[in-house]
Amino acid sequence: MPLPVIAAVIRQGHQVLLCQRKEGALAGKWEFPGGKLENGETPEQCLVREIEEELGIQIEVGQIYQAVHAHYDHGDFLIIAYLARQVEGEISLSVHSAYAWVDVDKLDQYDLADANVPIARSLKEDGQSAWAGMGANGGTD
Repeated sequence: MPLPVIAAVIRQGHQVLLCQRKEGALAGKWEFPGGKLENGETPEQCLVREIEEELGIQIEVGQIYQAVHAHYDHGDFLIIAYLARQVEGEISLSVHSAYAWVDVDKLDQYDLADANVPIARSLKEDGQSAWAGMGANGGTD
């Protein structure tokens, strides 16, 4: 049974937020930020908590964008990516070594963790349609 990991595709204009892992099995790889579900938590609550803990910002969580099953040497994971937008705060890194706002067309120029590659590919292919319903500023119109 894969371990569920909830990820946020945080949008700002035509860009999305990528974070670079500082340590662990995927150190140096870029990813959509997020983390593991805790007991009794909804995926949305998990994302709000993880993003606040890891990046010090508040987000509004939208719909599920994509789910990806990934097998690594250190385990089996189901990455569930949600569309989200930053609503408050300034990014401060605690578990990542770097972050970048990346144009969706340039996501493939980053050394992404394997599970994040299909999500990045879909974002690039979907272009603007991925954000339908999220509005011009990432909010609902």
